[in-house]
Amino acid sequence: MALGDLMVSRFSQSSVSLVSNHRYDEDCVSSHDDGDSRRKDSEAKSSSSYGNASTEGAATATSMAYLPQTIVLCELRHDASEASAPLGTSEIALVPKWRLKERMKTGCVALVLCLNITVDPPDVIKISPCARIEAWIDPFSMAPPKALETIGKNLSTQYERWQPRARYKVQLDPTVDEVRKLCLTCRKYAKTERVLFHYNGHGVPKPTANGEIWVFNKSYTQYIPLPISELDSWLKTPSIYVFDCSAARMILNAFAELHDWGSSGSSGSLRDCILLAACDVHETLPQSVEFPADVFTSCLTTPIKWR
Repeated sequence: MALGDLMVSRFSQSSVSLVSNHRYDEDCVSSHDDGDSRRKDSEAKSSSSYGNASTEGAATATSMAYLPQTIVLCELRHDASEASAPLGTSEIALVPKWRLKERMKTGCVALVLCLNITVDPPDVIKISPCARIEAWIDPFSMAPPKALETIGKNLSTQYERWQPRARYKVQLDPTVDEVRKLCLTCRKYAKTERVLFHYNGHGVPKPTANGEIWVFNKSYTQYIPLPISELDSWLKTPSIYVFDCSAARMILNAFAELHDWGSSGSSGSLRDCILLAACDVHETLPQSVEFPADVFTSCLTTPIKWR
């Protein structure tokens, strides 16, 4: 009998035998043996009484005894569930508050990769050997232009596994103008649907304290800053950002300050904006050769399968 159901005992004629309906958690009862033996004896007597009454064939009214529900739940998870449950919803499955009430379709995915293969950023000191796998491709196993293109295709394929119907657009080592056109095109296509913006900044400096990410100039001789405010004005909402770079928390802090999320007057539409960051303010990307260089992206797009 499921926990929480009322115990019902049926007996013929007018005699009613009461059977205990106490259920306990394993952690709450110390003496199991005595209780089990008494319960078995009581059940045996009840079964015998019921069998004898049924064989007599007496057509008498059957009485039903509804016993009070006695449940003892002592574990912490039970206390937490009961405390968070509103009155009258004990039998309704509780839904976590962080889950979205309505599903939203992702209409377009923008992938921006700033790798600049063979050229390390000036603010990064790499160990040797160092992690270098990007989208499960070794960028040094082929010519840099071919490697960059292959990594972009593989990353797109990884996302397509989760969003097969979305439109995908990739920009490899782009300029500010190319990123702007990409964002505007994605928002125009997605309309009111979600736009996913993925940024890989493994080949550029860390974000600035003002929340600026880095891209390139046309000749690839300079790093050009791109403010998060510009990015937000192009993509608008609903949107989701994935920042796979060192000190990615800098971008989140600047975004929160831009919209003043801590105030009561912040826009409600910003709830449709989600940001995922790989590192904290003072953290750098993992460099262990045992893991891919884009381990954050790998965990999001190609998680471990349980067989």
